[in-house]
Amino acid sequence: MTEKSILTVKDLSVGFHVRGRELKAIRNVSLELKDQETLAIVGESGSGKSVLTKTFTGMLEQNGYISHGTIDYDGQRLSDLKKDKDWEGIRGKEIATIFQDPMTSLDPIKTIGSQIAEVVIKHQGKSKKEAKEIAIDLMDRTGIPNAAARYNEYPFEYSGGMRQRIVIAIALACHPKVLICDEPTTALDVTIQAQILELIKELQKDYHFTTIFITHDLGVVASIADRIAVMYSGEIIEVGTCREIFYDPRHPYTWSLLSSLPQLAQKGGELYSIPGTPPSLYKDIKGDAFAPRNPFAMKVDFEAEPPMFQVSPTHFAKTWLLDPRAPKVEKPALIQNLHERFVKTLERDNRLHAETEEMEAEEHDGK
Repeated sequence: MTEKSILTVKDLSVGFHVRGRELKAIRNVSLELKDQETLAIVGESGSGKSVLTKTFTGMLEQNGYISHGTIDYDGQRLSDLKKDKDWEGIRGKEIATIFQDPMTSLDPIKTIGSQIAEVVIKHQGKSKKEAKEIAIDLMDRTGIPNAAARYNEYPFEYSGGMRQRIVIAIALACHPKVLICDEPTTALDVTIQAQILELIKELQKDYHFTTIFITHDLGVVASIADRIAVMYSGEIIEVGTCREIFYDPRHPYTWSLLSSLPQLAQKGGELYSIPGTPPSLYKDIKGDAFAPRNPFAMKVDFEAEPPMFQVSPTHFAKTWLLDPRAPKVEKPALIQNLHERFVKTLERDNRLHAETEEMEAEEHDGK
């Protein structure tokens, strides 16, 4: 990872026209993406994670629009692009997206290999023969066993984890500089999830792309993210390095997300859930959007929007608790000593991963 910025978002606001009303999905978001880093964007469903990254590829729904702010990518102002034709040189080629459900990205009536080869021909200008060779190589690199033999198989012949690997191969066939992973492991079991995350990590080293990882589960990105941006009600309310967010979180919403991690559930006990619901994005929000759900909320939280306070050169949080005049509040006991708990979880996951690989190898040798 370098310190060079590849994508910069400034004061971005995004709205949607819905039945004569305006829904404010993104509210004054500023963000900087460093070249070859892995940035995780986390938050509950509806917090604006996917909407934000759709603006990077011009994939907002027809009723969506950028109402304010700018997006600059590698010297080009993306927020000025209006037509699909304008996006052709960016979407896929420069910034590619992997979605949650691979079946929505794959054509069920075309062979796996041909779908990868089509992308190679379009974006790399290769012949059919060259494209097939590149496609097989990509299948092999993304962990498809007997890639050449499976080139002519169809999506329904692949498992969910294998289909997700093919979607990754298609994305890489474009040679993108930025890869957006939108909840790519949600539908997979824990062991396959770990394999896909490890695969993305390895491929990033080989291809030197920048990764944006969207998820509602902080635990998923603990081992792969360089930095984490926490979103709530269309805003980024905390951003910092992975270590800062996990071991020194400052916003009460981040505390709540961490407290909700399945890894922290006690045997026989209940998993923590955040009380209440997010505010309506059809209405103007007064004060801190999280205040009604925040057990540490002060009077000022309901009256004035907090600024983004700086905790360290890399760590910022939008909460009045960081104001020098605020009372000192300790983070919940449940999320203290997180490092020790995560080391144990990581050791368990690594053990499961090794056992699964051993079983797959045995099955493959048996065939």
